[in-house]
Amino acid sequence: MKKFFLLFWFVLLSFAISCKDKDGGEVRETVLKGTTSIIVDETLMPIIAEQIEVFESAYDAKITAVPRSEAEAVRSFTQDTANIIILSRKLNDQELKIFEQKKIVAKQTKFASDGIALITNANSKDSIVDLKDILSFLKNDKSTNVKGLVFDNPNSSTARFLLGLAGIDKLPESGAFSYRTNLEAIKFISENEGMIGVVGLNWLIEPEVENQEVLKKIKVLAVKGLNSNEYVTPSQNNIAEGRYPLARDLFIINAQGFAGLGMGFGSFITGERGQRIILKSGLLPVRMPGRNIIMKK
Repeated sequence: MKKFFLLFWFVLLSFAISCKDKDGGEVRETVLKGTTSIIVDETLMPIIAEQIEVFESAYDAKITAVPRSEAEAVRSFTQDTANIIILSRKLNDQELKIFEQKKIVAKQTKFASDGIALITNANSKDSIVDLKDILSFLKNDKSTNVKGLVFDNPNSSTARFLLGLAGIDKLPESGAFSYRTNLEAIKFISENEGMIGVVGLNWLIEPEVENQEVLKKIKVLAVKGLNSNEYVTPSQNNIAEGRYPLARDLFIINAQGFAGLGMGFGSFITGERGQRIILKSGLLPVRMPGRNIIMKK
């Protein structure tokens, strides 16, 4: 009789847990189920939003993407606000040390490559720009043909990338302007002539419907690299061939420390389906998805 009652309570408890999940209660997070948040470099939001939409349609999962500038994203990540992050770089030694002290392994997985695009107003006579002139302008050399630079955010990955190339720590006090998002920077360029905008390529190649009219008013400049004589546009093919001088790698970094949605989503975007989404978007996948050819008589 005692065994019967133990079995009865076990079945009842299992049923209660099952009902709690079905009624919308708290569901234990696994690699394909549950809820979590991902901090996303704002310059990469369009492609990550698309990946999340497809992932959620296939699995019982809810992922909230939180867009931040790169500096804000890394600060939140290292301070435990979220434990999954999408960046256009790996963590540096100092950042990795923070997780080592917590005895957490931050797994860093490359999933794609994209580029930083330099844009100008569609009415501008210029269609090319020398990267050397951009970097000289950032170092306060106003003798270049560059009249001004417009960034999405002074703490963004695009700003950090160009500042690193120029070998300086901050934007010049005059001639460099910044907004809160890539879209705001693009809109400013579309309404004002004479400036060069610095934005994530992902915002240009797969725009939302409401932004398509804005993009008709800007054009993407071909860029000459520091050790090159050719002007190259930020296309998927040019990034793949290593010809575009402002290309960069994209990473998903997971510090959950358990088999949760960070692992599942990371496997998804680096897998066949996620890589097809990246290929279709115009960015460069880390591995080329296979293609099946059916021969018909």
